[in-house]
Amino acid sequence: MNDGATRVDYHERLGVPLRWWVQGTMLIASLWIAMIVAIPDNPIPWVATGAAFALLALCLLWYGDARIVVRDGWLRAGRARIETRYIGSVEALDAQQTWRVSGPEADARAFLLLRPYLRRAVQVRLDDPADPTPYWLLSSRHPNALADALEAARAGHES
Repeated sequence: MNDGATRVDYHERLGVPLRWWVQGTMLIASLWIAMIVAIPDNPIPWVATGAAFALLALCLLWYGDARIVVRDGWLRAGRARIETRYIGSVEALDAQQTWRVSGPEADARAFLLLRPYLRRAVQVRLDDPADPTPYWLLSSRHPNALADALEAARAGHES
């Protein structure tokens, strides 16, 4: 039975795009070809490219494992978390707005969870006088859904 306490309002994994896997694999294939030509009839090219591919996979999986979760009155973004009662205004940003807020109009005190392959984001302003962080800027594939989940979580604290 779901009592609402464990309900997930929003969950997103910011996994790297397929093209990063393809480009990385092509880079390692180029390394393998160069090593096979330079060191023929030797297991070193196979071992080195196998290790390089394992390292590539580990790095891409680690980088793309960042998650954004709204659940049980908390917003978790990567390793950071905050109670939704401290959330002020929430705004889903398009690509141009995201670029402005993360670049020329950025506040150095802001918490950023940005990924270069995601052009849209959500700006979450904080309403906590004890926290010097003015806002969180979170990359998202679904910024409107994330903003809606945050608004619903925030409204749940106000009622």
